[in-house]
Amino acid sequence: MDYIGEHLLPGKLGHFVVFLCFAASLVSLIAFYKAATAKNIEEERSWKRFARVAFAIDFISVVSVFATILYIISNHLFEYNFAWEHSSKALDMQYLFACIWESQEGSFLLWTFWNCVLGTILIFRAGKWEAPVMTVLTFVQVCLSTMILGLFLFGAKIGINPFLLMRQQFGDGPMFSRPDYLSMPQMQDGQGLNSLLQNYWMVIHPPVLFLGFASTVVPFAYAIAGLWKKQYGAWTKIALPWTLFSACVLGTGVMMGGAWAYESLTFGGYWAWDPVENASLVPWLVLVAGLHTQLVYNATGHSLRATNFFLIFSFLLILYATFLTRSGVLNGVSVHAFVDEGLNAQLVVFLLTFVIPSLILFAIRYKNIPHIVKEESTYSREFWMFIGSLVLFLSALFISVSTSLPVINKIGNTKWTIGEDTSFAYNRIEIFIAIIIGLLTAITQYLKYKDTTRKYFVKKILIPTIFALAISISISVFGNINYDKYGAGFLTAIHLALFGAVYAVIANAGYIWAGLRGKVKAAGASVAHVGFGLMLVGILLSSSKQKILSINTTGINLPFDPSSKQNPLENLTLLKNVKTDMGTYWTTYVNSDSMNKAGNITYFKINFQRKDGSHEFNLYPNLIKTTKGQQGVSQNPDKYHYVNSDIFTYVTYTDKMEEDKDTTGFKRYPIAANDTIYYSKGYMVVNKITPNPSNNKFHFTPADTALMADITVYGNDSTHYKASPAFFVKNNRLNALADTVFEQNLALSLNGVASNNKLELGVKESNRLVPYVSLKVIEFPQINILWIGTLIMITGFIMSIVRRIKMRLSVV
Repeated sequence: MDYIGEHLLPGKLGHFVVFLCFAASLVSLIAFYKAATAKNIEEERSWKRFARVAFAIDFISVVSVFATILYIISNHLFEYNFAWEHSSKALDMQYLFACIWESQEGSFLLWTFWNCVLGTILIFRAGKWEAPVMTVLTFVQVCLSTMILGLFLFGAKIGINPFLLMRQQFGDGPMFSRPDYLSMPQMQDGQGLNSLLQNYWMVIHPPVLFLGFASTVVPFAYAIAGLWKKQYGAWTKIALPWTLFSACVLGTGVMMGGAWAYESLTFGGYWAWDPVENASLVPWLVLVAGLHTQLVYNATGHSLRATNFFLIFSFLLILYATFLTRSGVLNGVSVHAFVDEGLNAQLVVFLLTFVIPSLILFAIRYKNIPHIVKEESTYSREFWMFIGSLVLFLSALFISVSTSLPVINKIGNTKWTIGEDTSFAYNRIEIFIAIIIGLLTAITQYLKYKDTTRKYFVKKILIPTIFALAISISISVFGNINYDKYGAGFLTAIHLALFGAVYAVIANAGYIWAGLRGKVKAAGASVAHVGFGLMLVGILLSSSKQKILSINTTGINLPFDPSSKQNPLENLTLLKNVKTDMGTYWTTYVNSDSMNKAGNITYFKINFQRKDGSHEFNLYPNLIKTTKGQQGVSQNPDKYHYVNSDIFTYVTYTDKMEEDKDTTGFKRYPIAANDTIYYSKGYMVVNKITPNPSNNKFHFTPADTALMADITVYGNDSTHYKASPAFFVKNNRLNALADTVFEQNLALSLNGVASNNKLELGVKESNRLVPYVSLKVIEFPQINILWIGTLIMITGFIMSIVRRIKMRLSVV
C-alpha cells in the first residue's frame, strides 16, 4: 500500500546511520584491541590509524543520528513514532532537545555522543595509554550503540529504533489500513513532552548529567588498562585530571537535578531521596572516594588497591543505576524513572558484561597490585583520607542497598521497605556521615603525608577550631534551630553536623593562607572543601529550619487525593481577591488569567505582602496540562529569593481542577417568610422578604423595583451564615442577584415570583462557586548557602583540574 504524505527518506537514512554507528564502533574496538596487543611499534601504529578512522566515522554517525531525529521533531513528522510520542506542535523551540533525551533511546544516544567526545580527546592526549584505554571505551561504545539498533534477534529485542513509523509501531491499528491515515485528526499533533520536563533545567541538566555518567568510563578504563597490562600504578598521575573532571561534572549534574526538582517538582525542596536521585549520587560518592585514594597513592604509594576498587566500582554503579532507572523496576516508586520498554534482558547483559570481567580481572591481579605493608601513621594525611574514602563508600553502600529494595523484593519475593518516612530513614544515617566527613574535611589537610608531629598539628589546627566552635555555637544558640520532630537525639546530631560543616569551611579557608601561604593556584582542593562545607551548612540550616507558612487558618478543607499525601492543615485556601492571613504575610489570590502561548500552562498570580508593610512581591506557581493522552495537571512551583531565605510555593488544589466535574444546576424552591429549606450540609430559614431594600450591599435606589430575601444558613457543624439573594426589574427585564455562602459551597438565587404568591429561590451546591486556590508555602532559610557552596565546590574542582593538567604538561 502506498501511504499518502509520509516522509520516508529521513527514517531510512537515520536507521542506516544507526547501523553504521554500530559497525564503526565494533571495528574501532577490534582495531584498538589489536593495537594494544601488537608485537611491535609499526603494527601498533598501523592498527591505531585504522582504529582512529573507524572511531571518527562512529562519531560522525552519532552526530548524524542526532541531526536526523532533530529534523524529524522540528518538522513535526508525526508519521514517526518518536516525533508523535515525544513532541507536539505547541512545544516551545527550546524543548526540542529535551524531547530527545526524554526517551530511552534518545538518552542512550546522548550518552553515546559524550562517549565519542571523550574518546576523541583521549586519542589526542592519552599517549602510550591510548590503545588499551580506548579498547575499554570503544567496548562501552559498542554496547551503547546496541541500545538504538531496534533489532529482533532470535525473538529477543535488541535496542529501540528511534526511526520506527507509527504504522510499524502500532501495525494492528485499523487506522493504518487507510493510505491517508496521516490526514486523520489523531495524527495532526503529537503526544508532547512530559509536563514535568518542560522546564529550562531539563534542557541543560541531562546533558551535564550524562557527560558525568560517560566520563566515569575514563578512570575506569585507565584502571582496567593498568590491571590488563600489569602496569599497576603507572596510570594514576595521568588519569588524575580525568578523575577530577568526572567528579566535577557528575557532581554538577546531580546538583542540577536538585535544582530542577526545586523548580519543577512538589518535593517541597531540592532533595527527597528519590531512587533516581540516589542512583546518580551513589556513583559520585564512590568516585570521590577513589579520587582521594588516588591522591594518596600518587603522594605516598599507599591505597592503590582501594583506588582500583573505587574507580572500577564507580563506573559499574553507573551501569547499575542505568538498569535501575530504565528497567521499570522503579516505576511507581520514583517520579522520574523510565517505564519498562522491553530492554530488561539487554540492560542486565550490559551490566554483567562489565561487572563480571572487571571484577574477575581485579581479583586475579589483586595480590600483584603494589602494596606497602607498613601501616600508615595515625598522624598522617593518607590515613585519614583513606578513612574518609571508606566512610563515603559505606554511605554509598547504605544508599544503594536501600534504593535497591524493589530489586531485592522482586528477586527474593519479599516485601522489605525502608518505612513510611523515607527521608528520615536516610537522614538518620547520613547525618552521622555528615558529622564524620565534615570533621575529616576540616582536619586532614593540616596533616602532612607520611607523618606529622603532634605539636605541629595542634599549633596549626587550634585557631580554626576555636573559630569554628565559636561560630557553630553561636548558630546553634541564636539560630533558632529547634527541629525536634524526631527527638532530642536527632536534634543533637544536627548541631554536631553543623559544627563539622562550619569547621570544614573555616579550617580549609584558613589552610589556604596558613598551609599554602596564600598560593591560590594550588588551593583547588581547599576551595572545593570550603564549597562542600558550605553545602552541608546550607542543607542543614534550610532543612532543620524549614517552616510551613501556609497553615490552614480558614477552616476550608479540600478533597485532596490521598496519593498526594497533602496535610489539609498545611494548605491554605485563598479565595480570589480576598486578602488572607498567612503568618507574617497578607496573601491574595489575584488571578489566573495568564497562560502560555500554547494554552497548556495556567499561571496563578499570588500576591505576598508583609504585614509590617516593608515588602511586597508576586509569585506565579502554575499548572501544566499533562501530556501523553493523560488527564489532569502537574504542578510547577515558584519561589521568591530573599538574601537569607526562599519563599517556595506550589498549587495543591484549585477550582480549575473541577472544571470538568461541576455539572450542578440550581434546584428551585417556592419560598415565603419563615419557610425552611434543607440542603445536604444543613438547612436555611427565610427570615423575611424586603421590598426595595436600602442600605444593602446591592446599593438599590428608590427608583428600583427590587425584592431581597433575608436568609440564615445553618450548617450541620453548628455554624451559621447570612445570605441576601435579590432580584430587581430594570428596563422591563428581570435581573437576579445571587449570593454565595462559600463556607458551605452554596449559591442562592432569587429568580422571581412563583405560584401562590411565593417567590422562587434557586439553590446550588457546588465547590466551584468562586475561583479559589489552595497553596502550600514553605520558607527555606539560608538555602542560598547551599547553591553558593555548590558553585564554590565546582570552582575548586576546576582549579584542581587546570593545575593538574599544567603539572602534567610541564613534565612532558
